[in-house]
Amino acid sequence: MIRIAVAGAAGKMGARICTLAHEHTEITLSGALERPGHPAVGRDAGELHGFGTCGVKIIDIAGAAVKSSDVLIDFTSVESTIENAKICAAAKIPMVVGTTGFKDAQIELMKDICAGIPVVLAPNMSVGVNLLLKVFKDVAATLGDDYDIEIVESHHRLKKDAPSGTAMKMAQVIADAVNRKLDDVAVYERKGLIGERKPREIGIQTLRGGDIVGEHTVMFAGLGERLEFTHKASSRDTFARGALRAALWIKEKGRAAGFYDMQDVLGLK
Repeated sequence: MIRIAVAGAAGKMGARICTLAHEHTEITLSGALERPGHPAVGRDAGELHGFGTCGVKIIDIAGAAVKSSDVLIDFTSVESTIENAKICAAAKIPMVVGTTGFKDAQIELMKDICAGIPVVLAPNMSVGVNLLLKVFKDVAATLGDDYDIEIVESHHRLKKDAPSGTAMKMAQVIADAVNRKLDDVAVYERKGLIGERKPREIGIQTLRGGDIVGEHTVMFAGLGERLEFTHKASSRDTFARGALRAALWIKEKGRAAGFYDMQDVLGLK
């Protein structure tokens, strides 16, 4: 039985991770963490999320949340994740991180902080999205510069970062496959008289509205045909199950210290 603590336990993702962990036959919920001052602090996680009293109260002290746990699953903010990483590194507790919005320098900081522990960091933990990432490498490399590449992502109105971490991961995978530097070719906005589309552009467009869980479409548009790949998430459970799968993977064989992603977890590399 693997004991997990959940950072961001009162959030939308945290709620589903706590609930599915409670239902899991190989996982037990051992800790629940929220930011200081959050109204859920002090409440039983099970009572808060509707699966009955579980004896795990939501607390605002990260060290206490991870002390009795085997893995910390973190879906919070970049700043909170970095602080939680320091605590996990000191306690030698592995992490599964689904937080998005990291800048390159912050990823490097995370790698420095967590040099002594295994970490799974992925912007999207669904099986479908990660299978597409593998497919995109071959598709983009085969089509090359003859096809224009556009990515459109849609999420709920409350999402704070844009474009989504998943869209940026897709763009990076594709850019690498066609030997382009993403920072040089990414186009995030078009308005006015902008002239013809540059051949090596990778368009990344953002839509926000309602309660959309997450939708991503990648289009390869050529002359006379186009290929479109779309992934639609109808429930956050797909991401929560992926996070729990990553937690089991990172502990089951005592993974070596280092950074991993869902491609590693799913055996797609």
